[in-house]
Amino acid sequence: MQSPAAGFQYIFGSFAEDYTNFITLFLEFPFCLSDRTGDSFEQDGQVLQVVEFQHVKPGKGAAFVRTKTKNVITGSVVETSYNPTAKFPQAFIERKEVTYSYEDGDLYHFMDVETYDDIPVGANDVPDNFKFCKENDTCKLLSYKGKVFSVEIPNFVELEVTATEPGVKGNTATNTLKPATVETGAEIRVPLFINEGDKIRIDTRTGEYMERV
Repeated sequence: MQSPAAGFQYIFGSFAEDYTNFITLFLEFPFCLSDRTGDSFEQDGQVLQVVEFQHVKPGKGAAFVRTKTKNVITGSVVETSYNPTAKFPQAFIERKEVTYSYEDGDLYHFMDVETYDDIPVGANDVPDNFKFCKENDTCKLLSYKGKVFSVEIPNFVELEVTATEPGVKGNTATNTLKPATVETGAEIRVPLFINEGDKIRIDTRTGEYMERV
């Protein structure tokens, strides 16, 4: 029968090993432990961001890190396993604050809030949710090594409803929806009590109605 001292020594030794692996992970694989949006690394010419990670220590075999990474340029998400001692160069994604100026064909023009320079961005580099952005709104241009690859708009915006069927008086239910168009031209589904001229809050990440403001 194992003595209490031996049992304690086993538990302490296991803890020490896990702690050592944790420190190794922190030093050698630092991007895995960051919860800041945009912290990324470069692998095989791709810029990846860790969305989820799990430090796995199987009963047999070496420990490894199971991750879910997102390609910040293409948006694709994949699951990959890494050795805890793997090293990758950190990728610095620049986020430049700008205001949206106007659309000209396949180009969207933005103004740098510091230099007032005009920055044109191709339609292919503008995300779908940009349809909720109106002129003079503040947003951020995302670039890597000087090349803009996306536009980041606020998670929530307030826009006026410009077209929808007349609201049903006294109907405050939010589970029955109808189509509506907002001032940017984007279409969204709203509760039956919403009328033209109402201002509503929209979650730009999902494109969903949040509330009337």
